[in-house]
Amino acid sequence: MLKEEDLYEDEFRDSISTIGEDGKRIWVYPKKPKGMFHKWRLVLSIFLIAFLFVAPHIKIGGQPLILIGILERKFVLFGQVFWPQDLYIFAFTMILMMVFIILFTVVFGRVFCGWVCPQTIFMEFVFRKIEYWIEGDWTRQKKLNKQPWNKEKIFKKTAKHSIFLLVSFLIGNTFLAYIIGADALWEIQTDPLSAHLGGFIAMVVFSLVFYGVFAFMREQVCTTICPYGRLQGVLLDKDSIIVAYDHKRGESRGRFKKTENREEVGKGDCIDCKQCVHVCPTGIDIRNGTQLECVNCTACIDACDDIMEAVNLPKGLIRYASENNIEGGKKFKFTKRMQAYTALLGLLLVIWGALVFTRTDFEAVVLKKRGSTYQVLENGIISNIYEISLINKSKESFDVQLQLEDGLEGSISMPKSSISLGPEEQIKDNFVIRLDSKELKRGQKKLKIKILGDGEELYEVKTSFVGPLL
Repeated sequence: MLKEEDLYEDEFRDSISTIGEDGKRIWVYPKKPKGMFHKWRLVLSIFLIAFLFVAPHIKIGGQPLILIGILERKFVLFGQVFWPQDLYIFAFTMILMMVFIILFTVVFGRVFCGWVCPQTIFMEFVFRKIEYWIEGDWTRQKKLNKQPWNKEKIFKKTAKHSIFLLVSFLIGNTFLAYIIGADALWEIQTDPLSAHLGGFIAMVVFSLVFYGVFAFMREQVCTTICPYGRLQGVLLDKDSIIVAYDHKRGESRGRFKKTENREEVGKGDCIDCKQCVHVCPTGIDIRNGTQLECVNCTACIDACDDIMEAVNLPKGLIRYASENNIEGGKKFKFTKRMQAYTALLGLLLVIWGALVFTRTDFEAVVLKKRGSTYQVLENGIISNIYEISLINKSKESFDVQLQLEDGLEGSISMPKSSISLGPEEQIKDNFVIRLDSKELKRGQKKLKIKILGDGEELYEVKTSFVGPLL
C-alpha cells in the first residue's frame, strides 16, 4: 500500500505549482528573503541594473557602447560597428553564447536564471522590493488582497501600481534606447508628439509590456514561457551543481523539540518549518527534488541556513550540490561531457576572436556589370564594365580612387575622378577597365584592384577580366 507521502511525490510533477486543481492560477506570495546569498545577489543586481540603464548613453569614438539597431540594420558592441555584411560574426556570437549557456547549465544548473537573468533581477530586486515597501511582507500582502476595497487598500494598490508603471516606463525607454539609440530616443521625448508618433507608440507599448510582465505575469514567465527552463531538463545530469535539498540528512522530517535527540527518535535535520517553501518566488517545495520551476535563486538556502542556525543544527541542508554529491557524498568531478563542452567553447572563442580582430572598417565588392560584355577598341585594347559596392563602417570620410595592380598595361576610367564616401555610408558606382589584349591568356585575366582612400590604400579586391579568344 502506498504511503501518503509517496502519492504526493508522484502528484507534484503532474502540474506546475502555480496552477490549482480547478485550473486557476495560484498567486505566489514569497516571504521577504534575507541572508548571505541574497546580499551577494543584491550587489550583483545593483551593478547589472546600473549598467543596463547607463550603457546606451555611453559612447566610444562617437558610437554607443551597445546598440541593437534592428531598424537600421546596425549593431554596435563596445563601440565597434557591425553592419549586415558582418552578419556572420553576429550569428557566430549567438552560437558562442548558446554553447556558453549550455556549458554553464551542464556544470552549474540554472545559475544564469537566479543570478543574472533580467526577469529575475527586476522582479526580485525592483518590483518585489517596492511591493514589500508598500504592502509589507507576504502575510500582510495576503491579508490586504483578501480585505474589501477600503481606503487603505485603494491607497496601497494605487501607489504600488503607479510606481510599477513609472519603473516600467523607465525600463521600456531604456530597452528602446538599445534599439534606436539614446539620441533618437531623446528626440522622441522632447520633440512634438506629431513629429515622432510611431516612436511614441513604441515607447508606450514597451512600457505596458514590461508593466504586464512584472505586475501580473511574474513567475509565469519563468515557469511556463521561458524556453530555457524546459531546456535545462535535457542538459542537467547527476553531476550538475544545482540548488538541492539533502534528503539523506533531512529525512525523516519532524518538528523540532529542544529536549529530544532527533537521531534517536528517527528524525532528520529537516524540522518541517516550510520556510524554504515560503520564500520560493515560483511557489515550489525544493524538498521534492529538482524541478523545472526552480530558478536557482538561493532564497531557500538562506532561509534554511537561518533556521538551522536558530536550532543549533549544521547549515547546508539546502545547498549548491549535485545529485551524486547528495546520494554518495562524491565531490565535484569535471566529467568528460563537461570537458568536451569546454574544449568546444575554447575553440569557438578562438575563432570568434579571429573573426573580430581581422574584420576591417572598409569593404568593397567588384562584379562584372550585369548584362554587359567586353568591347574591342582600337590598337588591341579590350574594355570591361564593372560595378563596385563600397562600404565604409567607420566615422571618417574618404575620397576613393581605383588603381590597377602594378605591372599591368591598362587603365581604370570612372565617371568622376574620385568617389566621395561618407561615414557609415554604402554606395555603388560603375567603372571601366581597359587592358591591352597582350595581357590576356585564353581570353581571360585575373587581376587585382587597389582601392585608395585619400591617397592611402584601404582595400584590395580581386576580379576577372574577359576578352576574345585570340
